[in-house]
Amino acid sequence: MSNKTKTGRKFRKSSLLILLLICAVIYGVYFVVNNGAFILNYAVSGVTASSTPPAPVLNILAYNQKMVALAGYGTTTLDTGISATSSAWTAASSSISSPIHPWPVSTVYPEGGALLPFNRIVAYYGNFDSTSMGILGQYPPQEMISKLQDVVGEWQAADPTTPVIPALDYIAVVAEGSPGPDGKYRARMPADQIEQAITLADQMHGLVFLDVQVAWSNLQTEVPLLEEYLKLPEVELAIDPEFALQPGQKPGVVNGTFDASDINYVANYLATIVRENNIPPKILMIHRWTEHMVTNSQNIKPLPEVQIVMNMDGWSTPTRKISVYDQIIYDYPVQFSGIKLFYKNDALPPSPGLMTPTQVLSLKPAPVFVEYQ
Repeated sequence: MSNKTKTGRKFRKSSLLILLLICAVIYGVYFVVNNGAFILNYAVSGVTASSTPPAPVLNILAYNQKMVALAGYGTTTLDTGISATSSAWTAASSSISSPIHPWPVSTVYPEGGALLPFNRIVAYYGNFDSTSMGILGQYPPQEMISKLQDVVGEWQAADPTTPVIPALDYIAVVAEGSPGPDGKYRARMPADQIEQAITLADQMHGLVFLDVQVAWSNLQTEVPLLEEYLKLPEVELAIDPEFALQPGQKPGVVNGTFDASDINYVANYLATIVRENNIPPKILMIHRWTEHMVTNSQNIKPLPEVQIVMNMDGWSTPTRKISVYDQIIYDYPVQFSGIKLFYKNDALPPSPGLMTPTQVLSLKPAPVFVEYQ
């Protein structure tokens, strides 16, 4: 056999090996690309599915039992076997929620993820620029936070069955004694202060209530300006009818008023934010310490997306505060109740001092919102 024939066979064998190697490479690339893509898609799909938490569902039974307990009837008043649906709750509570016993209020159930009535909110009130408007402006931020956390601990000890959430009730729109540039007798706080309140609340894993005093302005103008903050799940809203005035009336001289239609406007506005941003129900808190401050309260409509707290404002002795609470909270049921305590004015003689958590918890209904000024 010639050297030329041997060389030709070696060449053919080498060519075949190269061809097989090329085919193997091509197949390998195909497998990796296609199956790798499948694996990648599967993995991404799995991550997406596992990272999207299921929508929270309201525990209706627990909700009903808590509402009955807050009304002062105890947790065993309703038979647990008939408390699992709205229609059953209406039937079971008919002897409790009535003109004689207006609490618990028979109204809509909230969407899942609602904070109330499963938690109690304990808040500090005020504005960072003012020492006279509340405790938020009376101490350096970290000292104020420390004091609030101590108070939260006191409330948790007073009612271990109800988790306590700290909050800052920050006055973001302030009624003033002078008309200001546009003659509306109110000042809007700068973004950096609102953001400071949110940052401090986040530090405590708490909430922020942006408080609005419209003076000669109105809710339709002021509330939408806060929308970028209200889209955040930890930011709630408070409105103060004391400072909702007509032209010619000066803040601090005349007490203002909101009608149910004003409150329903805000509730519907917040409900839209909740739906569009897929966030838990908002809390709308309304200050009140006279009947006149909220007119036609029987027409206020809580929504599944908005929980409404009527907060008894005003300072006095514990005895007087309990009396006013009965007059403007118990006699005018809306949905949830709150109370404000004043570190200085509630302690003025002849008062023996602030109401204690035990005294506040004895109110009917028991407040789910408590704030200190």
